[in-house]
Amino acid sequence: MSNSGLVITTDLAASAMRGLMSKGVEHAERTMLQHEQVSCPVTHYFGPGIYIRELRMSAGVLAIGHRQKCEHMNVLIKGRVLMLQNDGSTTEMSAPATFVGQPGRKMGWVLEDVVWQNVYATDVRDINTLESMFLDKSDAWGEVDVLKAQAAHAAHQATREDFQSMLAEYGISAETVWSQSLNESDQIDMPMGSWQFKTDASPIHGSGVFATTDAPAESVVGPARISGKRTPLGRYTNHSPTPNARMELLPNGDVQLVLTQPVRGCRGGENGDEVTIDYRQALSLSGVYPKGTKP
Repeated sequence: MSNSGLVITTDLAASAMRGLMSKGVEHAERTMLQHEQVSCPVTHYFGPGIYIRELRMSAGVLAIGHRQKCEHMNVLIKGRVLMLQNDGSTTEMSAPATFVGQPGRKMGWVLEDVVWQNVYATDVRDINTLESMFLDKSDAWGEVDVLKAQAAHAAHQATREDFQSMLAEYGISAETVWSQSLNESDQIDMPMGSWQFKTDASPIHGSGVFATTDAPAESVVGPARISGKRTPLGRYTNHSPTPNARMELLPNGDVQLVLTQPVRGCRGGENGDEVTIDYRQALSLSGVYPKGTKP
């Protein structure tokens, strides 16, 4: 997604989209990915048999969506957007509007701030799995994503080294940590409701937790442990010597993940900031401290 920063007419917007699409949607996507991506917060809603993916976009944004694999309900709650059709014609959509979207990709120019919901029938609650089920991401997207992931991985070497130092301080082996991570006997899904994060491949290690909307410090990301069971927040939140969150023990014994710094959410289709904690702080909640020390 990119933002022109200009207020333009619908005729000019239509002409710009046709020009960008003249060599096909993947060429248009590659061109757009060369530019800085703009904020597009995503909130995930879960109920019995239903998943709603809510996207917000500001006026002036030009957006190309990932390919939708199946037909599903779409709800335009707020705003106006000029949609480019496959034959080169355009259709202006205004809220409120509800329609069944067909498989394929959408391209549109946001004329007024938009709130758009994609509604899917499913009981799955893992965002990464849901994206694989319903979205097909292009080769162009994948190539850019791999390059960014490689650069980010290299940038986190000091973080991985601090993790090893933390294990040595506590006398914990990496094998013990890995075994506990894979233990499914104490894991549960996130409860139904609305969530503003996802789990995905992490440049730090394995999988991590990523913000999907901007959020200020002291925001509650969600429950990490409920009645002794780990949620995805409890399993996948990675360690960092410079964390942006902490684990917080509640009076009933549950644990929640709370931001200590502001985080950025999704930019274009990219994940937001990874949410991290210092495992030393999390271990202290269970009364575990470095070898040879007392609380």
